[in-house]
Amino acid sequence: MPPATGFRIVDNVETVARPAAAGSILSENAAARRHRLTTESAIRWFFGSNALVAIVVLALITIFLFREGFGFFGQNLANLRLYRRAGLEYVDIIRTQAQTHAALSRQLGEIRLQEARTLPSSGSLQVFDQFAAAFSDSGEFLNALVSDANDQALALREALIAAGTPSAVSSAEGEAPMAAAAPVDPHVAMTGLRSVDNKFPTIATAMKAKIDDLLTAPPVLNASSAQRLFESWKKRTRDYLAQFPAVSQQLHEWNPARPVPAYRAVTSFLFGTNWITASFWQDWYGIIPLLVGSIMVAAVALLIAVPLGVCSAIYVSEVAARGEKSLIKPYIEFISAIPSVVLGFFGIAVVGQAVRALSQMPFMKWVPFFPISERLNVFTAGSLLALMAVPTIFTLAEDALRNVPRGFKEASYALGANRLQTIARVVVPASLSGIISAVLLGLGRVIGETMVVLLCAGNRIAIPDFTQGLGAFFQPVHTMTGIIAQEMGEVVRGSIHYRALFMVGLVLFVLTLGINYLAQRLVARYRMSIG
Repeated sequence: MPPATGFRIVDNVETVARPAAAGSILSENAAARRHRLTTESAIRWFFGSNALVAIVVLALITIFLFREGFGFFGQNLANLRLYRRAGLEYVDIIRTQAQTHAALSRQLGEIRLQEARTLPSSGSLQVFDQFAAAFSDSGEFLNALVSDANDQALALREALIAAGTPSAVSSAEGEAPMAAAAPVDPHVAMTGLRSVDNKFPTIATAMKAKIDDLLTAPPVLNASSAQRLFESWKKRTRDYLAQFPAVSQQLHEWNPARPVPAYRAVTSFLFGTNWITASFWQDWYGIIPLLVGSIMVAAVALLIAVPLGVCSAIYVSEVAARGEKSLIKPYIEFISAIPSVVLGFFGIAVVGQAVRALSQMPFMKWVPFFPISERLNVFTAGSLLALMAVPTIFTLAEDALRNVPRGFKEASYALGANRLQTIARVVVPASLSGIISAVLLGLGRVIGETMVVLLCAGNRIAIPDFTQGLGAFFQPVHTMTGIIAQEMGEVVRGSIHYRALFMVGLVLFVLTLGINYLAQRLVARYRMSIG
C-alpha cells in the first residue's frame, strides 16, 4: 500500500506540474506572438504610410495641374472671340497672301544659290536677279494694304477692350503702359477696315498681271537642280495666283458677329500649329509643334538606344563570360549617373559640331539635304537622349532575359539547336514582353527629359519641313519639356501664357502616365507567362 500511495503522490505531482509548464509555454508563445505582431504592425505602418504619402502627392500634383491648366480654356476662348470681333482674323486672311508671296521670293534666293554653285562667276546671274527683284516688287501694294489694315485692326481691338470686351490676361502684363491713344469708334473703325473688300481684288488683279508677264519670259538656268527647283516654283506661283478669287470671296463673306464656338478653345490648343507668345498682334497656343518635336526626338533616341540596349543585354545575359559581365554591365549602368547638363554640353561641343562638319565633307554631297547649317537639331538631341536611355533599356531587358526558365534553353539544346538559334527562337520570344516594357520605360525616360533637349534641340518652335524627307531630322525643334523649362520663369502668374504652360505639362503628364501604365501591363503579362 505505501508504495502504491507514493506512486500516486508522484503521479499527482507530475500531473499538476504538466499544466503549469504548458501554461508557461503558452504564455511565452503569446508574448512572442504579441512582439511579432507589434514588429509586423510597425513595419506595415511604416511602408503603408509612405505609400499613402506617395498617392497623396500624386493626387495633389494631378489636382494642381488640372486647376491651373483648365483656366486656360476660358481665357483662350475670350482671346479667340476678341480676335474675330476686332478684325484681326480678317487682316490675317490678307497677311497670309503677303507671307506666301514673301516665301516664294525667298525660294528664288535658294534657286539662285543652286545656280551660282555651277557658274564660275555671278555676273551671268544678272537676268535672274532682275527677275527675282521684279517678282519681289510685285507684292509692294499688297504689303502696304496689310500694313494699313493692321493699324486699323489694332486700334479697333484697343477700343473694344476699353469698352469692356473680355480679353485674356497677357503675359506682357506689368510692362510699361503705352501712351493713351485717341478714342476710336468701333463701328467707324470696322467700316474703314472692311474697305479692304474692294481694295484687295484690284491689287490682286494688278499683281497677277505683273507676275504673269514675268512667267512668260522666265530666266534660263544652266544647273539641272536649279531648273527642277524653278519648275516647282513656277507651279506653286501659279497655284498662288489662282486662289486670289477665292480669297476675295472669303474677305467678302467674313462676318465679325459670327460666334466662336466654345470647342474652338480646346481644338485650337490640341491641333494648333502655332505657338506665339507676347505678340503685339495675337497670341497662339498650339501644342502640335511641341508635340511633333518631342516625338521626333524620342524616335531618334529609341532608334539608336533600342538596338544598343537590347543587343548588349542579350550579349551580357547569354554570350559574355563572367569577366566580361563584370566589366560591361557596371560601365553601361554608370552612364545613368552622368548629369544631363554634362551630356548637353557634350552634345553642343562634340556631337553637333561633328555632325555638321561631316555633312560639309565633299564625299557627303550625294546626301540630298547635306550640308546642314544647324548643329543643334533633332538628331543631336536624339543621340544624346539615346545615351541616357541605354542603361534603362539594358538593365530591364537583361533582367527579363535572365528570368527565362533554364528548362527552355536546355530543351532547345537537347533538340539540337545551337546558341544563336536558341537565343533567336526561344530566349528572346520568351522574354519579349519584358523587353517591350523596357523599351517603353526607356521611352518614358526620354520623353520627360528636359536639359538635354533644351541645350541640343535648337529650340525653334515650328513643325519641320517634311518635304525634305530624312532631312527633317536635321532641323531644329522645340519640345514640351523644353518650352516649360524655358518660359515658366518669365510668365505672369494667372496669365493665359502661364496657364498654357500648365496645359502642356498636363499633356506631358498624361502621356508619360500612359506609357508607364502600358509598360506595367506588359510586365504583369510577362510575369504571368513566366509563372
